[in-house]
Amino acid sequence: MLSLFTGASRQAKDPNEELKRGQRLQNAKEMFYSGKFPVVTTPALKGRRIKKVLGLVHGRAYDAECALFSLAASAMEIGAEAIVGYHETVAFHPDGSKFFSCFGTAVTFERPNPAKLKRALTH
Repeated sequence: MLSLFTGASRQAKDPNEELKRGQRLQNAKEMFYSGKFPVVTTPALKGRRIKKVLGLVHGRAYDAECALFSLAASAMEIGAEAIVGYHETVAFHPDGSKFFSCFGTAVTFERPNPAKLKRALTH
């Protein structure tokens, strides 16, 4: 019964899992800041046609950036090229801490037609 109030006993975390998680978030951060992995609040990305909707992805953390990069990493793991329809919520706890939750739709894009691209560049 005491565990209801204090939380269940936690098992020691595997250091390799923590390292993998850190690398996963760092990769997502680099892709996001380089502009190679867009995250937008709109239902589409201007100039790009959505080829496939991979599904809803989410991220949660006590830090807004960690929540966003967790979301991006989850999307990249399933093969996404971007996230559309991004939403973020913040829960404020009585102790003053915040908890961030975010979600969006992971998508892939159609490849541009080389003939159309060449024609657009020559005109």
